[in-house]
Amino acid sequence: MARKRRGDELRNQELPEISQEAVQDEEITIDLMELLTQILDHWLLVVICAVLGTAIMGIYSFKIATPMYKSTSKLYVVNSKDSAINLSDLQIGNYLAQDYQEVFHNWHVQDQVIEELNLGYTYSQLNNMVSVSNPSNTRILYITVTSPNPEEARSIASTFAKVACEFIAVKMDQEQPNVFEEARLPLTPSSPNKSRNLMIGFLLGAIVAIAVVVIRYIADDKVRTPEDIEKLLGLPTLGVVTEQDSFFHGRSSGKKSKQTGKGGKA
Repeated sequence: MARKRRGDELRNQELPEISQEAVQDEEITIDLMELLTQILDHWLLVVICAVLGTAIMGIYSFKIATPMYKSTSKLYVVNSKDSAINLSDLQIGNYLAQDYQEVFHNWHVQDQVIEELNLGYTYSQLNNMVSVSNPSNTRILYITVTSPNPEEARSIASTFAKVACEFIAVKMDQEQPNVFEEARLPLTPSSPNKSRNLMIGFLLGAIVAIAVVVIRYIADDKVRTPEDIEKLLGLPTLGVVTEQDSFFHGRSSGKKSKQTGKGGKA
């Protein structure tokens, strides 16, 4: 009974106060170090997943993905009736360049392009293939066409520029823009970017492996070391008793061999 009362007194004693922030900082530091150790211990898994991700992206980039080609035609919006160009003319030219971007999404223009080139695309498909941009503070329109066929990309870009110029002059009652640069035949595909895809595959594979290690570490709540006991219970470890499996296994194996020997003699 005296021993029990002494134990109760020790439990009821107040422990020295420690700031909560210090405890949290210490736990975070220990956890991060342990997590880093776990990741380093599973470096082979990270390498295998990174190589596997690179291989998958390589197969997609070189075997599955369809190469796409881009060809660009450029138009210059200018008012050639005025011999002198002032600031207002430049501002009007910028506004017109922005308005002309809508011309290329007009179904009349797209229908004429489809008819001239005898294309098998619908309006929505052709509209997705064409992008029009106007660089800031310029009166130049970039008509870019993306297609799996490089010759088709150049033909559509050139025809779009010609048809749009005629449409602007007739329908919008504006001076016809000049062809600033004709579309050229693309020699190399614009997509897929094989080197970038390989790098993405490598990084994604490594990230997936690290994520698996982190999740397993967070979900693992087993107590394995005296330090784990101190973290969970807040009590110091007085001693550790190691389990001597080899000793017990040796005695049991010795008994078995002895009995076997007796049986052999019998």
